[in-house]
Amino acid sequence: MPKKTSGTQPSDPASLIEQAPFTDSLRALARRGEARRVRKGTRLITENELGDTLYIVVQGRLRAYAVGADDREVTYATYGPGEYVGEMSLDGGPRSADVEVVEPGVVVLVTRRTLEGHLAEQPQFAFELLAKVIRRARHATLGLRQIALNDVYGRLKAFLETHAVRSADGTSTLDPAPSHLEISRVIGCSREMVSRVIKDLEHGGYVESGRRHLRLLRPMPAKW
Repeated sequence: MPKKTSGTQPSDPASLIEQAPFTDSLRALARRGEARRVRKGTRLITENELGDTLYIVVQGRLRAYAVGADDREVTYATYGPGEYVGEMSLDGGPRSADVEVVEPGVVVLVTRRTLEGHLAEQPQFAFELLAKVIRRARHATLGLRQIALNDVYGRLKAFLETHAVRSADGTSTLDPAPSHLEISRVIGCSREMVSRVIKDLEHGGYVESGRRHLRLLRPMPAKW
């Protein structure tokens, strides 16, 4: 007897594009591009290089980051299905960050020429693209404000409260939770400092953590 296939997830890129959490206009754009499977660790974009393409995430997860002279990394943001990266270079300027694959999956490469053709047919996507750029600029401004005005605990508290999902029992959960290294790269401190503060919060009964799991049990204090 043939094996049942109901309930299985599609594996071909075309089907994944149709089921991804896209707006109608973004889905139409993705259909125009070139779908590629990508492996963990693949660098899609290199900072300061010239480029005129953007990448739409269909499956998996990407990370935008920078590396300092001391080899210390700072993560600007991570992007999952429904997001896209590379739009900042569409003005012809150099890339503003490195982008790598942190979870394998599928991306769609869209050239500037393809995007221009899409905008000619669906000009409303220009507003969607503009809104995305504005949101990212606002996020970057808030991130700089957090680093400038808050200590490590304040930045960690803001990160956890922003990314945790509220549950019916009053707790909030990050699942899967980023690693301490990933958190440190976002809030601008060492991994050891993140581990130390989370351990202190556990002892205080504020958080419960495990492998790729972090639960906020009750409101954290304003200061630590």
